[in-house]
Amino acid sequence: MEIRRITEAGAVREAGGLFDDPPVAEATERFLADGRHHLLIAYLDDVPAGMVTGVEMTHPDKGTEMFLYELGVAESFRGRGVGRALTSALADLAHARGCYGMWTVTDEDNVPARAAYQGAGGTAEEGQTVLVWTFDQG
Repeated sequence: MEIRRITEAGAVREAGGLFDDPPVAEATERFLADGRHHLLIAYLDDVPAGMVTGVEMTHPDKGTEMFLYELGVAESFRGRGVGRALTSALADLAHARGCYGMWTVTDEDNVPARAAYQGAGGTAEEGQTVLVWTFDQG
């Protein structure tokens, strides 16, 4: 398995099936242009097998941490440690960039994601609540 840090939109398009929806050109360019945004893609035999995105977040009293924004593994490559490897690679990148930690949120019943995160050293924080705001884009 080879994990590459992606900086070109063409690689995102080629791995489009790893995302929830097809990548949007303008959003892809904006994401890749920001040095605090990170996209790693795992390749098996030069085929995109999985991806992880991370965003560095800085707060005045805490410093910088990495938010693991999304992890996706192609169904045909699941169960081979791709998600765990991508999560570990993002954690290594976060550490190398001076982040004090990394965090993410997933559904309690998302067993594959929880296994990947915990297999890469993450621990669940009990008693947390996630709140969301959804804005009309029309």
